[in-house]
Amino acid sequence: MQIITCFKVVPEEQDITVTASGDLVFDRAKLTISNYDLNAIEAGAQLAEAHGAMMVGLSVGAANIDESKMKKNVLSRGPESLYLAADNSFADMDTCQTATVLKAAIEKIGAYDLVICGEGSSDIYAQQVGIQLGQLLNIPTINSISKITVEGKNVIVERSLEDEIEMLEIAMPAIISVTSDINLPRIPSMKQILAAGKKTSTVWTAAEIGLAQPERTIEILETKAPKQADRKQEVIEGDSDEAVQKLIEVISKELK
Repeated sequence: MQIITCFKVVPEEQDITVTASGDLVFDRAKLTISNYDLNAIEAGAQLAEAHGAMMVGLSVGAANIDESKMKKNVLSRGPESLYLAADNSFADMDTCQTATVLKAAIEKIGAYDLVICGEGSSDIYAQQVGIQLGQLLNIPTINSISKITVEGKNVIVERSLEDEIEMLEIAMPAIISVTSDINLPRIPSMKQILAAGKKTSTVWTAAEIGLAQPERTIEILETKAPKQADRKQEVIEGDSDEAVQKLIEVISKELK
């Protein structure tokens, strides 16, 4: 079985600073793996270990994602090798553009049985890339998965609904987007970190995966942090009808 785990490279949240005007400054933010994609990588690693499968990692983005520390971070978590479609024309893509680049990269990688994505990225969290990628590849696709079991050429998955657990069986090749509660991502050991330095990484430009510069359908004008507001800290004690009525009046006043 061949597994491809897709992940996004994002700025480290704790390194992002906010100016007095609300602008976000990324100058000192290191590159890291999107938090939700850590679960996808772990899910792929566990399947690979359980079934003797081959797992590789895949990401697309601007040229700066080709960064040694970030690559070692990914490879120490289970993938046998890593593929990056790294080109400045891939910066600030929307979800459909990202899925289009992933499709081209996956087709260049070659054979696969299962593609695993996170439920969303920690920077935008649109939750659309996995679904759109499945449409482009024309293979079965399912999201919000909290458990994966492989039986032969099929994969059995579970997802939690409001009052029930849904179980689905789909044929591979398939794409699965996993939730953050599917597992607890491993902390790589020193042995795994050292071994990661010996694994292979392949970096492609847009031309090398057969894509021209994506047409810009979205223009980012500015990105600002939400304004901070102090809590009102108004406390209404008691559970009498009068206390409830006072609470309603306070809330109604604030909503006007």
